[in-house]
Amino acid sequence: MLGILFLVIFLSLFVAVIGVVIYSFFRKRHGEESVYINSNLIKTAEVFRDPSTNRLMRVWVNPSNGKRVYLAEGQLPGNI
Repeated sequence: MLGILFLVIFLSLFVAVIGVVIYSFFRKRHGEESVYINSNLIKTAEVFRDPSTNRLMRVWVNPSNGKRVYLAEGQLPGNI
């Protein structure tokens, strides 16, 4: 009976860890937008390398509200 309990706990933890790993692949870093369709964005000179994904990120600014948008370099607003 005790062996079955340990097996259930182990399998539950295993499934939880796998879920966290899968989630981390879809999580956006540094406020990166997954969908941002706005052709009014202005490209800035600010570029940085995301340390968690090693991708080169470009900062764009919406002039109407000052909101900063982070997109992978080469990814254009409106073509996402």
